[in-house]
Amino acid sequence: MKKNLEALVESIVIEVTDSHGFELVDVEYVKESGEYYLRIYIDKPEGISLAECETISRELSPILDEKDPIQENYFLEVSSPGLDRPLKKEKDFIRYKGRDVELKLYKPLNGSKQFEGTLLELTPENIIKLEINGSTVEFDKKDVAIIRLAIKF
Repeated sequence: MKKNLEALVESIVIEVTDSHGFELVDVEYVKESGEYYLRIYIDKPEGISLAECETISRELSPILDEKDPIQENYFLEVSSPGLDRPLKKEKDFIRYKGRDVELKLYKPLNGSKQFEGTLLELTPENIIKLEINGSTVEFDKKDVAIIRLAIKF
């Protein structure tokens, strides 16, 4: 149900973000501390500003009120995906090929649930390949809780 709702909201939001030349990175609908949040993550190549997030929020709010895809009361948040953005869609894996990533599994593999390495590819079979310490390690995408860009200082 949650995935269907997020997909429905995404179809509404994408028209607004596309009209501004922004990329819709992700849509999340979550309950935290008894409150519901609809989070819209947007970006563009040079980064997204707070003013641009505010513009999208102001434009989306009446559209979402009119179409009313969510029955519960919720807070609308529009923001950047951040420096440590999660990789979710195929285009993310293509764009960030060769970058350092952090990967967390649902269940341990060889005694560990967390891995860090260089993203090599996401195969058509949904296998994520990382280079870790000079070796290629493969992970089935369905076993991955989250994969995100690693932040190096």
